[in-house]
Amino acid sequence: MLSLEIPGDTLEAAHMTAAEAKLELAVALFARERLSMGKAAELAGIGVAVFQRHLGARQIAPHYSVADALADRDALSDPATS
Repeated sequence: MLSLEIPGDTLEAAHMTAAEAKLELAVALFARERLSMGKAAELAGIGVAVFQRHLGARQIAPHYSVADALADRDALSDPATS
């Protein structure tokens, strides 16, 4: 695990808690398509459903490509995964 240190006075200047800063970083990386939704939620320290609500509140659409949809279809139709 890699740790990132943010000086307390920087968080105070931004009027943010550490949890809020992690969420902001996760949202920004997700919006720039640098992290998947699952990894962004993990970085923020919250569940995917909660992360999705944060994205919705900011009007950030989830990234769901045709390839993602096909992979989901295949996974759902594969009897080995049932």
